[in-house]
Amino acid sequence: MSFDNKGSITTYTEVDPHDVQHQNHMKKIRLIDGVRIGLTGLALLCGLTVLGTSANTLAVYNTTHLSSDFHLPLWPDRFNVRPTVALVVGGTLVAIANIVSLLFSKTRLRNQVSIHSSVALAAPFVGFTAVMISMIFFYVVNASTTDNTLQSWSCLWGSAVLSAKPHFGSLCNESQTALYLSIVLVPVELTILTLAGYQSILERKSISARPLPKSGSPVPSS
Repeated sequence: MSFDNKGSITTYTEVDPHDVQHQNHMKKIRLIDGVRIGLTGLALLCGLTVLGTSANTLAVYNTTHLSSDFHLPLWPDRFNVRPTVALVVGGTLVAIANIVSLLFSKTRLRNQVSIHSSVALAAPFVGFTAVMISMIFFYVVNASTTDNTLQSWSCLWGSAVLSAKPHFGSLCNESQTALYLSIVLVPVELTILTLAGYQSILERKSISARPLPKSGSPVPSS
């Protein structure tokens, strides 16, 4: 309590340390949440690109593949499309998981800490698992010395100029783009998962540090 130059009495409320701690937790949560949402958007773009490029190469193969009866082979007999299929599936799961995560981050369910934390953790876990499985499967099959893949065959004949599909040079670039972005997605999804876990811990701490409302608290008066 103090007197101003007019003789009026002003009463000040005391600073609650629990309130300060709660505000600090909320600032950290907002910062981490913003970074997490930004990386989720990046992962979504990468997933959609992986899906688009790998699906297009698979579609070109399906439309240009001729059976051995025509004696005009554009693709070898010993051919394995499963690595490309794995990239398509992985890109699809990554895109869906990150879309769900972004939608839940912008809805009213965000006020429900338990639901929001579960979705924030589940989405990058699904994306990370999907991209890791597709990457492992791709490299295991691609390491084969007997079976060709879409990437190995198209890059082998990438310099061949064709007037119609398949344009092996374009297919090679698309296959490599899908592969490299899948590699990038591994640390991105892992970082999102780590941030989501840390955010979940901070949200629980903010609940315990939230000050209880006080009845009859003094307010400044003059």
